[in-house]
Amino acid sequence: MPSAPCEEGRIALRKQGYQFVAPDATAAVKPCMWNKRTLRGGDMCYKHQFYGIESHRCVQMTPTLRCNQRCLFCWRSFEHETTDERFCTPEEIADALPALQKKALSGYKVSQYVTGERFAEALDPNMVAISLSGEPTLYPSLPEYIDLLNERGYTTFLVSNGTMPDVIRRCRPYQTYISVDAPDRETYLALCNPQEDYWDRIHESLSLLPARRSAVRTTLVKGKNDFDPEGYAAIYEASGATFIEVKGYMYLGYSRKRLSRSAMPEHEEVRRFAEAIAGHCSYRITDESPISRVVLMEREV
Repeated sequence: MPSAPCEEGRIALRKQGYQFVAPDATAAVKPCMWNKRTLRGGDMCYKHQFYGIESHRCVQMTPTLRCNQRCLFCWRSFEHETTDERFCTPEEIADALPALQKKALSGYKVSQYVTGERFAEALDPNMVAISLSGEPTLYPSLPEYIDLLNERGYTTFLVSNGTMPDVIRRCRPYQTYISVDAPDRETYLALCNPQEDYWDRIHESLSLLPARRSAVRTTLVKGKNDFDPEGYAAIYEASGATFIEVKGYMYLGYSRKRLSRSAMPEHEEVRRFAEAIAGHCSYRITDESPISRVVLMEREV
């Protein structure tokens, strides 16, 4: 029988706000900063601006903490990952989501800044972002889990590193995100530190995007991958993705152990790089969120 995930790591993640589905698994829920900010009457995240998602009604979760890459810019802890866990069933995870979200947000009910109506909406989530930590396509029942969420009326966003195209092919989320964090194989291997060379697999995943609502996300790390806009443009063009997000690396979490603050580009630098990319492809800037240092691009019709 598999042993429970490392208790030391679990304690550390609980302190960060992780709510686990089961003691012997790492499927977890953790409300993001924007969820809590919106709950208190503040602004919603750029996903509301770009895609209409209500931040306070969004569940941020992962079906597993396992990952097959060690990206330098990732804010999660590599030390707290486990390679020995029980995978929860889709039903276990889906059934647990409302209760875990309620538990995570329970302290906000008494806040003077949170209205009863807004709190009730937060406890009735309608969006699941499969994007918390780990690589979700390593969860063997991901297609079935997404189907179950869809059946239950949730909007689903799947954020993946694209290394498992056979799984991506079988998933039917509302929107599929594939990360492209390098313009070439050499940069990818140096920045993302994959267990294997998945560069060709990522391109196979990108080839699936024209048939679905999709986004390619690039995290720009200053001095590491902020070059060759023509290379990115060629990848974006070939992908046929509905949207492109060019987003600046944020100096947060455990990434601070691997990178310096100087690796975080200003929004103006992100926009200039997106403009340079636009000069080599049919995608054009259609929106931006300076506070999140992200630029949205869509194909020019």
